[in-house]
Amino acid sequence: MTSKDAPISLVAYDPTWPQRFEEEKVSLHQALACWLVGPIVHIGSTAVPGMSAKPVIDIMAAVGSLAESKDAVAALAPLGYLYAPYRQDVMHWFCKPHFSFRTHHLHLVPFQSELWTARIAFRDRLRQDEEVAAEYLKLKRELAAVFGDDREAYTDGKGAFVARIVAES
Repeated sequence: MTSKDAPISLVAYDPTWPQRFEEEKVSLHQALACWLVGPIVHIGSTAVPGMSAKPVIDIMAAVGSLAESKDAVAALAPLGYLYAPYRQDVMHWFCKPHFSFRTHHLHLVPFQSELWTARIAFRDRLRQDEEVAAEYLKLKRELAAVFGDDREAYTDGKGAFVARIVAES
């Protein structure tokens, strides 16, 4: 996101990540109830049992549209979520507790949109296919070693792999 971002650090899978998601989901459901049109789901590497990851719980919440859910920005502030104008054409993106130190990412994404279905498909493939998960972890480690201080480059470096897996799924 910015030059203030903390360095990328992958850690061993933490079995508390699913529970941390479930706890956060309760608060998010209350704050977002009037905008939700589908589930709140755990995505990203912390949602894949056994996967090393940045220790940030990635959450995706299904909204009807980006325009209809714009007021959710204010509703999420009391929960400590900070809004960032990142990929505004496909989602509302938040993190907490701070841009430079993150424990949670939240993505408000239109339900059943291309981004929604791609993220679910990718997560599910990693959960179901150990070889693909191992290949992804290897790529993440390589990218973290090269782009440890550049989150955008790290994320961009995963793009072709993610697109290939989604297309196969």
